[in-house]
Amino acid sequence: MRREQITIGRKRIGYVTAETPSPGARQPPLRHLVFLHAFPLNADMWDPQTGILPPGWRMIAPDYRGFGESSPSLGPTTMNDLAGDVIDLLDRLDVHEAVVAGCSMGGYVAFELLSSAPNYAKGLVLIDTRAGADTEEGKAGRQKMLEKVDKGGSAAIAEEMTPKLLGATSQRDRPDLVKHVHRMIASTDPAAIKMAITAMMGRKDMSGLLGTINIPTLIIAGAEDTLIPLPAMQQMHGAIAGAKFQTIDGAGHLPNLEQPAMFDVMLQNFLSQF
Repeated sequence: MRREQITIGRKRIGYVTAETPSPGARQPPLRHLVFLHAFPLNADMWDPQTGILPPGWRMIAPDYRGFGESSPSLGPTTMNDLAGDVIDLLDRLDVHEAVVAGCSMGGYVAFELLSSAPNYAKGLVLIDTRAGADTEEGKAGRQKMLEKVDKGGSAAIAEEMTPKLLGATSQRDRPDLVKHVHRMIASTDPAAIKMAITAMMGRKDMSGLLGTINIPTLIIAGAEDTLIPLPAMQQMHGAIAGAKFQTIDGAGHLPNLEQPAMFDVMLQNFLSQF
């Protein structure tokens, strides 16, 4: 795994990348997997997956604006803007199609990408996310979070979000992971956290998009996720024709970090069809 940056116009996009070349003297074109990270983390959340790519695959995991090594947003930002950043990055890297995997907020970005530029996606992995927009209750909760950022900065968000992101098993058995997630959030620019909260509050309802998805789709749910309950994920599964649904025991909202071995097997099996 390596971290790289690319400048496109006035914005700098940081991203994590790794590849597993195919054996042999003549290398076929790499197939691509794009990871879209959860809120309020960054592309480093995919570190456990950098060594599991099948031969001939390359992963690309961008940071959203202001997260990781990406430059901050220059103004109000929507989910569509974030999806546009992903498309700009893929264009600059000469990537014309990819399997797109989004966790939580990453799923929201993936839906925007599918809506505005579906030709880029040849497969879809949705991890602990939902297609619907925020309810009024959800928006009120995000407004309180905005106020908390103003009062306590990123550290206050780390205190609030870490136990919500990790399942009960991880909180009990993985103190190292609890500290890792807490540090990742606490080190994030508060302005980026506010940008993401506002973008999530204003996101469109993508429920109507689900019935139009006609590419191979895998839905992964952490069995202990309290942020997006299992029934919501199952409902999304029922709306996408041919989608495969799998749960991961002992994981909450971040199954790739909490139970990486199980997550990796599911992902590898899914990628084997491409």
